[in-house]
Amino acid sequence: MFMKAFVFPGQGSQFPGMAKELYQTSSLAKELFEKANIILGFDITEIMFNGTEEQLKQTKVTQPAIFLHSVILARVLGKRFEPQMVAGHSLGEWSAVVAVNALGFEDGLRLVSQRAMAMQKACELEPSTMAAIMGMKDTEVEEICSRASGIVVCANYNCPGQIVISGALRSVEEACRLASEAGAKRALKLAVSGGFHSPMMEPARAELEKAVNAVQFNNPLCPVYQNVTAMASTTGDAVRENLLAQLTKPVRWTQTIEKMISDGASAFIETGPGKVLQGLIKKVNKDIITESIQL
Repeated sequence: MFMKAFVFPGQGSQFPGMAKELYQTSSLAKELFEKANIILGFDITEIMFNGTEEQLKQTKVTQPAIFLHSVILARVLGKRFEPQMVAGHSLGEWSAVVAVNALGFEDGLRLVSQRAMAMQKACELEPSTMAAIMGMKDTEVEEICSRASGIVVCANYNCPGQIVISGALRSVEEACRLASEAGAKRALKLAVSGGFHSPMMEPARAELEKAVNAVQFNNPLCPVYQNVTAMASTTGDAVRENLLAQLTKPVRWTQTIEKMISDGASAFIETGPGKVLQGLIKKVNKDIITESIQL
């Protein structure tokens, strides 16, 4: 049986002009984008379609913009969007959850906006950052994080040989030094505002928890393979719990893709801006079919 898995990108996939063609060619897309402007209280479409890269990097813009591009594209696809399973990378998990009706569009957008602002506030409490470690095994990077002082953890298991670590600024810097000494091909701090997917985001998780628990979650139309567990969730309660835990826990993308393939995924279709996930998936399994749908 040929099984389609739809995957949704996370932060970093934004670009000037994103979703402009989608808005111009679909009345449904136009309606949803204009509804989003009202919900958010500012003209996000103006920034998406005509803004600069710097404007798109604003915390209040980036996450809702990628979410909107991805979810509205899935809606516009109509019957062509028939996933047997879905997953999303970090923020993209919210897009996936809304695309398969486990969460409503309006509630999802509000929560994504609140998530972005809560993460920004957490970043301002204590200096934190992230760094990419290239050319080392997962277990080697985990061991280095355990040796470094303070808070530093593996945050993104993106593909074999590419892990992002996250935590307190000095702890991440120490782990980078240890990784370089241990033979990493690269240990490079990323241009991010804080230590996402680490215990540094606990204030954000606590702030978001009340809002998430006040919203109705439904059972998804198909299994959602979630970042925290790399396993399929089939109930609204599980989806809710894992979305909340995701803020302080790692994105197990490698493990997620491996599990989806073992559960029968034949092709992965990236839905939203950019083609980052296709590249990562090919590094997990070079023989798997990947494609992207973009407008």
